[in-house]
Amino acid sequence: MILSNTDISLEPAYEAGRHPFGSPPRFTYQFMKPTPNNFAYIDAANLHRGVIQLGWQLDYAKFRIWLKEKYGVSQAYLFIGLVPKHKDLYTSLQEAGFTLIFKETTYDGEGRIKGNCDADLVLKAVVDYFEKKFDQSVLVSSDGDYSSLAKFFKERQVLRTLVSPSNKCSFLLRKINIPILYLDTQRGILEHAQKEKAPGRD
Repeated sequence: MILSNTDISLEPAYEAGRHPFGSPPRFTYQFMKPTPNNFAYIDAANLHRGVIQLGWQLDYAKFRIWLKEKYGVSQAYLFIGLVPKHKDLYTSLQEAGFTLIFKETTYDGEGRIKGNCDADLVLKAVVDYFEKKFDQSVLVSSDGDYSSLAKFFKERQVLRTLVSPSNKCSFLLRKINIPILYLDTQRGILEHAQKEKAPGRD
């Protein structure tokens, strides 16, 4: 185990009953708990749809703090489609502490925006693993397309948990027997507070 000078605290300890200047101080070694270096990989579209379909709105600033405090996430990658009119949203997400990785969007035959980030997320996560950038990983999605990635991380013992935005997490994820936390169970602390309307206003 390699220790940096931030891992050890040297504090003088003196013999009981002696004046502190009567003899050279002894030193005790206090080993500090290492700071976790876990990465989160988040499918933004899946996260947004999951909580909206359950009838609530996620506070992303609270979510980022929660990831850090609960899972030791030092880096949270949010994979999201790039739509120029949403630039204010992107700024607020960055200010909340997320690292945004954009995917160019296209439109389907009915004019709906498509920005599938699955391949980008999987590639980034696997590259980070082989470059040893993190200790453990957190995946945020309910999509079965990530089952191969989840299994890959599980086999290498670097999957901390999967956070499912939907209460209907894909069977492909559930069947590989990985730890899953359903985000709706955290609604009480992660829900965006709705502003109350002023009296007399609709």
